[in-house]
Amino acid sequence: MLHSTRRKKDRGFSLIEMIIVAVIIMILAAITVPRILNTISDAKLRYFATNYSGLLQSARMQAVRKNAFYMVTSTALPTGGTGYYVHFEGGTYAAGDPLLPLGSEITVHPGSGSGAPNESTFISGSITFTVNSASADSPAFNARGLPCIGVVNTTTCPYSGQGFIVFMSKPSPTGNLDWAAVAITPSGHMQIWTCDGSGYWIQRD
Repeated sequence: MLHSTRRKKDRGFSLIEMIIVAVIIMILAAITVPRILNTISDAKLRYFATNYSGLLQSARMQAVRKNAFYMVTSTALPTGGTGYYVHFEGGTYAAGDPLLPLGSEITVHPGSGSGAPNESTFISGSITFTVNSASADSPAFNARGLPCIGVVNTTTCPYSGQGFIVFMSKPSPTGNLDWAAVAITPSGHMQIWTCDGSGYWIQRD
């Protein structure tokens, strides 16, 4: 009797038991992996939005310090793609200037008309400033540190005293678009927002 009991204990798992365990593992993976990938994708977009906000803050500080207007605009990278940098009025990008590379999957949408979820409600309800008609131009700051719309390669920075917004989107692993936004109030304060899956915007800073 003792010999029979020991032999049963040494048998290990049956094929059916192993199949059941494998099925459970596959079900858990199908549930958790997309969520992990979405979290990583959202983190990358938020990281870019935070760095873009930092460039804007740098432009604002330099504008006040040097009594001129500075903007954040884009330039083509030698290796391909696009990068964003702080641009002095009438100046051009010089090698070695701080540069924020734009990932190939991220798209930047200055101003309204981006197609972001609940965009019009978000602009009019969550943010208390006006997005002007020229908001597709480069966001900039005048010598007082207030937002304006910079015209590249000129000394013109019209529409001062109005805020502006830049939307950013990135395809998610599930095929949807993740959205973030960097908003600047008329007084020059930065706000970082992200949009959840239901179209609700959440301020992150």
